[in-house]
Amino acid sequence: MTSILASGSGAEDSRLLADFPESLANLEWRVVNDDVMGGRSEGGFRLEKQWLVFEGTTNTRGGGFSSIRSATGRFDLEDAGGIRLRVRGDGRTYTFGLTTWDTRGGPIRPSFWADFPTREGGWEVIDVAFRRFRPRWRGRWLEGPDLNPRAIDSLGLMISDGRDGPFRLEVDWIQAYERSAK
Repeated sequence: MTSILASGSGAEDSRLLADFPESLANLEWRVVNDDVMGGRSEGGFRLEKQWLVFEGTTNTRGGGFSSIRSATGRFDLEDAGGIRLRVRGDGRTYTFGLTTWDTRGGPIRPSFWADFPTREGGWEVIDVAFRRFRPRWRGRWLEGPDLNPRAIDSLGLMISDGRDGPFRLEVDWIQAYERSAK
């Protein structure tokens, strides 16, 4: 279950992973939409004021997803319990995605996904515990492996909620919160 905090950023028990506009260039965000498999969704990101705006339109005929992903790096979140982000949503459900360096080398390189709902309108702080992340590969759920927070090397946001239409998610910052904080 997604935990939505009533107030505060929890900065005393968190590590900043992305803060905009600085992290827009530092993490080298890129777009991956369902057109890679013949889909018709359109989406992307831009900087607006001091936050990242992920927006577009999903079309479930031929795919139904839009995503943004950071370039590969090393985050080493071994002592973290999950991801915390401050967002302003549109009432749709989004997915936070992670990849790890320790799952490379085989025929399948899973990514790890966890969904989070948003409210329409105001800003909210959302916690997504690492235990909620499940491995997927090319849209299919896998039985394993488990997420290794020490090996996280990429961050991402996706919308794939089975609905057609416009979406908009504003992101102020992304943090990793300490395991002991939850």
